[in-house]
Amino acid sequence: MENHKRVLAFIYIISGSLQILGMILLATLVESIMPFISEQAGPDAQWVFTWLIPFIRTIAIGVVLILAIPAIIAGAGLLNQKKWALTLALVLGCLKLFSFPIGTAIGIYTIWVYAGDNKIKSQTA
Repeated sequence: MENHKRVLAFIYIISGSLQILGMILLATLVESIMPFISEQAGPDAQWVFTWLIPFIRTIAIGVVLILAIPAIIAGAGLLNQKKWALTLALVLGCLKLFSFPIGTAIGIYTIWVYAGDNKIKSQTA
């Protein structure tokens, strides 16, 4: 089961890093095309570029960071064999279940590793 925890740790570190990288790339793309879109918008639509777009960007960045940073922390904790890391990974795995198809696979694998670890602990106790 320790090998599965190690694999799960790398999965969480990689997925969290890819989420942050994707956020940075998408934010860069949006920021680079926004001036061109803003030029074409009429004066009535300027409030969208002034208020709404920055608000949506802030919410999107916050959501990605709320999910990505704990994933990296869970992966590092699993690599260092911390007791709390598997519980954090389980919570994140349950949240990833809604992200079809890759997140669902990660979530199912996380639940399977957690259940297997608890089964081994209960048999040795």
